[in-house]
Amino acid sequence: MRRELFESEHEAFRDTVRTFVTKELVPHVQEWEEAGQVSREAWRAAGAQGLLGFAVDDEFGGGGVDDFRFNVVFDEELVAAGVSGFGSPLHNDIVAPYLMRLANDEQKQRWLPGFCSGELISAIAMTEPGAGSDLQGIRTTAIRDGDEYVLNGQKTFISNGIMSDLVIVVARTDPDAGHQGISLLVVERDMPGFERGRNLDKIGQKSQDTAELFFHDVRVPARNLLGEEGQGFVYLMQNLPQERLSIGVAAIASATKILELTKDYCRERTAFGRPIGKFQNTRFELAEMATEVEIGQVFADRCVCDHVRGELSVEHAAMAKWWLSELNKRVIDRCLQLHGGFGYMTEYPVAKAYLDSRVQTIYGGTTEIMKEIIGRSMGF
Repeated sequence: MRRELFESEHEAFRDTVRTFVTKELVPHVQEWEEAGQVSREAWRAAGAQGLLGFAVDDEFGGGGVDDFRFNVVFDEELVAAGVSGFGSPLHNDIVAPYLMRLANDEQKQRWLPGFCSGELISAIAMTEPGAGSDLQGIRTTAIRDGDEYVLNGQKTFISNGIMSDLVIVVARTDPDAGHQGISLLVVERDMPGFERGRNLDKIGQKSQDTAELFFHDVRVPARNLLGEEGQGFVYLMQNLPQERLSIGVAAIASATKILELTKDYCRERTAFGRPIGKFQNTRFELAEMATEVEIGQVFADRCVCDHVRGELSVEHAAMAKWWLSELNKRVIDRCLQLHGGFGYMTEYPVAKAYLDSRVQTIYGGTTEIMKEIIGRSMGF
C-alpha cells in the first residue's frame, strides 16, 4: 500500500537498518532463541551503527533527532526480519523518553552515553505479581533514609530484566499517599540487595529475556531519583501513549508480513489439483484480511503523525494498542489456518509469529484496560 508517513531520510534510514538487521541479528536468531537472550555484542553493534537513542542529544552520543518515525522504521524492520527478541523497542521507544525528559544534567552525563553505545541496557519495572495494568496497586516501597532510598519489593515480567544495567523502578516513596506517593528510581546493576530471578520461560519471544526482579533493602542513592518525588504516576501516564503506540506499530507490521507470506503460500500450495488461493473461501479470507490490515495501517500511520506533532491523545493511543494487537492476533490465526498442518510447524514463520504476538494484547495494558480508558474518555 502507498504510505505518506515517511520522507526520503526515513527511507534511507530503512536501508541502513535493514542491512544491519540482516547482517548482525538474523544469523543469530536461533542461537538467541535457545539461549533465552540476545548477545551484548548485538547491543554494542546497534550502538555503533547509531541505532540506539535516536532522540538523545548528540553530545551524549545520540542521534539528536526527536522524530518517532525513525523508531517506527527500526521496529518495522525487526518484525519484517522475524527478530522478536532484540529489546531495542523497549530501549528506544519506552525507556528513552523517561531519561531524556526527566534526568537531570548529572544523570544524563552518567547514563546517556552508555545508553546510546549499547554498553548500558535498560529496562523499566512496573509490573508486580499482584499489580499489572493497575499501576496504583503496586506495593514496592522506597523509603527515604538520609541521602538514600531503601528499596524493597518484587517485580515480574520485566523485559530486558536479565541483561539490564539500568532499571527504572516504580515504587512507593509515600505508602499512604495513593498515586501521589509513587516515584521513579533508577537501580543500577550490582547494587547490593538487587537480585534477578529466573529468566521466565514464555510461549513466545523466546530470545527476549524476561525476568523476576527482587529488591531486599537496596540502598539507592537519592541522586538516582528520576524526576520529582511523588510524580511517578504522572510520568507513567505521560509516557504510556508512546509505549502503546509502539506496540501497535509492531502489531500491524506483523500482520502485514504474515499476510504477505500467506498470500505467497496460497499461490504455491495446491489441493484438489489447483492452488488453494483459487478456492473462493481462501480468496474471501485473504480479501477480508487485506482490507483490515490496510485500514489498520492507515490508522497506525495517522497516530504516528499525531505523535510526531505532539498531538496523540491517550484515547487514540489506547485504540491503536488494543485494536491493532487484536487485529494481528486475528490475522495470524487465520493465516495459520490457511497454512494447514504446515502452519503448526515452528519452522514456518506463521507459527513463530503466532506465539510471539500473543502477548501484545496483554503487555502495555491489556485490551480490556484499553477499552476502559476509551470508555471513560467518552464520559461513561
